[in-house]
Amino acid sequence: MDLTNDPIPGLVRKIALPASIGFFFNTMYNVVDTFFAGFISTDALAALSISFPVFFIIIAMGSGISQGGTALIANALGEKNPGRAHQICVQCISFGCLFSIALTFAGFLSAPILFQILGASGKYLEIALDYINLILCGTIFFVLQSICNACLNAQGDTRSYRNVLIAGFLLNCVLDPWFMFGGLGIPAMGIKGIALATILIQFLGMIYMLHRLSLTKLWDGPILSMLAPSRIYREIAGQGFPASFNMVSVAIGIFLITWFISMFSTESVAAYGIATRIEQIVLLPTIGLNIAVLSMTGQNNGARKPGRIRDTLNTTMKYGLIMMLTGGFLLFFLAGPMMKAFTNDPIVVAHGVDYLRIAAITLCSYVILFQTVNLLQGLKRPMFALVIGLSRQIIAPSIVFYLLAFKLGMRESGVWWGIFLVTWSAAIITHFFGRHVLSKTLASRIESSRDG
Repeated sequence: MDLTNDPIPGLVRKIALPASIGFFFNTMYNVVDTFFAGFISTDALAALSISFPVFFIIIAMGSGISQGGTALIANALGEKNPGRAHQICVQCISFGCLFSIALTFAGFLSAPILFQILGASGKYLEIALDYINLILCGTIFFVLQSICNACLNAQGDTRSYRNVLIAGFLLNCVLDPWFMFGGLGIPAMGIKGIALATILIQFLGMIYMLHRLSLTKLWDGPILSMLAPSRIYREIAGQGFPASFNMVSVAIGIFLITWFISMFSTESVAAYGIATRIEQIVLLPTIGLNIAVLSMTGQNNGARKPGRIRDTLNTTMKYGLIMMLTGGFLLFFLAGPMMKAFTNDPIVVAHGVDYLRIAAITLCSYVILFQTVNLLQGLKRPMFALVIGLSRQIIAPSIVFYLLAFKLGMRESGVWWGIFLVTWSAAIITHFFGRHVLSKTLASRIESSRDG
């Protein structure tokens, strides 16, 4: 496919649909983990919830570097510079290897402290550490798989990762209960079994993605001689670290939410863990649209076609808002049955329903926010994402959650409504800034063509 010339609606569908299908199965993967953890205990469910911020940091850092790589590679491809695109691809891989090693050690050192801050102790803390310590051993598999996917996304290929995510989900349905409960020569490992299944699946996915990448034009050229650190590391860091830290701010935001609700009860923590996974399922169709915005913006920015960038954003925004209006309606009215599919604890269900009904009217804000952030990344303007991320995930929530949950006595509901207020505010600010940058880019290119 030609991202700089083919009709935009068709390209959006070709990129977004496989990605959205893949991420549906990725979310269902997490749902399977939550489902089987429920057979162990409520403490196990809560342990998965408090582990998620640490786990998400791994995903976030790898994803941020990947987004930066996608933007750089896509721009190089749009400029018709395959040699530079190849070099960036190889450098992203070596950068990811070194970075994942540092991330693993940082995780081992910080996880016990973070869990204790969240109120974990005794058996609860032991279960959480059993899970996250194994997950951290597979950091390099997560990061390299994400980077390979970024290189493929820059070319418009979202099918390969879709295949990995579907296969991973199916394997998880088998490996989770097998490793948890034992059998066929495998000892019962409890929550460690869930973590071990994840590591094995990520390793296999990484091998497949490396194979798929090796079949593309991005692999044409020297490999080993280009793995050594070079000046391109600075470009990768410049594009990737703002995106990474923006994603990490999401992890910190999840940590902050978990910290606030952990002051009330373990049941509310478990409810938050279940409800956010349900919310993620509803948001899934929009993830593919975010990838389409990034890939198509990057290539068309390199090709100096800002009009196509504007048309791409208008198309993806329309699709996303229609999807989330529909999804929000379903989420609001089916919140109860959705929660009861994961737990019979009436307190957990009640807290989860409260969260999901407020989330139903927040969904459209995520479409506006995430698509505009990906637009800016594709334009090689990553810093705004970091600024808005820090504001949305840390600064504003710290104030708003405290006022609503404690000063106004709203408890857990105050946190849920705080998420609504902060997210919509960030979406509106980001929308106007993104449109301003896009208008300036369009005007600049028109002026350049006149001068030429």
